[in-house]
Amino acid sequence: MIFVTLEHILTHISFSIISIVIMIHLMNLLVYEIEGLRNSSKKGMIATLFSITGFLVIRWISSGHFPLSNLYESLIFLSWSLSIIHMIPYIGNHKNDLSAITAPSAILTQGFATSGLSIEMHQSAILVPALQSHWLMMHVSMMLSSYAALLCGSLLSVALIVITFRQKIDFVFQNKNFLRKSSFFGEIEYLNKKESVFKKTYFLSFRNFYKYQLIQRLDYWSYRVISLGFTFLTIGILSGAVWANEAWGSYWNWDPKETWAFITWTIFAIYLHTRTNKKFQDQGTNSAFVASIGFILIWICYFWINLLEIGFHSYGSFPFIYN
Repeated sequence: MIFVTLEHILTHISFSIISIVIMIHLMNLLVYEIEGLRNSSKKGMIATLFSITGFLVIRWISSGHFPLSNLYESLIFLSWSLSIIHMIPYIGNHKNDLSAITAPSAILTQGFATSGLSIEMHQSAILVPALQSHWLMMHVSMMLSSYAALLCGSLLSVALIVITFRQKIDFVFQNKNFLRKSSFFGEIEYLNKKESVFKKTYFLSFRNFYKYQLIQRLDYWSYRVISLGFTFLTIGILSGAVWANEAWGSYWNWDPKETWAFITWTIFAIYLHTRTNKKFQDQGTNSAFVASIGFILIWICYFWINLLEIGFHSYGSFPFIYN
């Protein structure tokens, strides 16, 4: 009973803190960036990380196995992984461009786990024989960590696409407006307004330079986070194949979960190829489009297949009590 109480306390603490962190980010975005508030958001995410870690440790002690046996525990672990990714830019004293993605993703994931699932799904249960293996921690933790990293990197790529296309649309409209004005006014009026045009051009070039820097940072972080997630996904698939051979006597059974995991792996392998290939580097949105497709595939692989409860991985979605 005491373990259940501690779990509830820690989940509510982490959810409350991360909500405050998001409010701080909104204040910095809508008003202006305050150094003290930025440091507070960093400390808040650290407190959130420790709270979720405490929850996982308590659940591990109370259940006797690593807490990755059902959908509720996997969502909490996914939120924990997103909190870890949130802290990565702080290691090298970089500007945290991931915070706009990681913080809302963490609170949505944890909010759905605590409020969107029934109370029965929050309960820990005895593992089925197939899950009573030392490969549980290795395989499932790598897969969920890869989902967190790939989701974050894919969302950064989506943001890159939106900003790039908006910049191109703004550029087209600016050129059209400039041509209309130059043809409508006479040559004398155009010369008289030359100074104001130069001022506007300077302002627009400064704004475009800021957007260019933002696009470069988004591309930088999306590539590195997706590379990290792709590494985790590869390790997860390989360890899962070894575990499948021990449990079912075959390394690969073309189970729906395995099939969609392979498709997801292929898509992000294509992303890394287009991102590193010089032929595609000049068209940076090509790789971003591939990553955006991967975003949909991750949710199919992780969530949709679990809800359908098909294949060998069907017991991974809801608590399965084995007697």
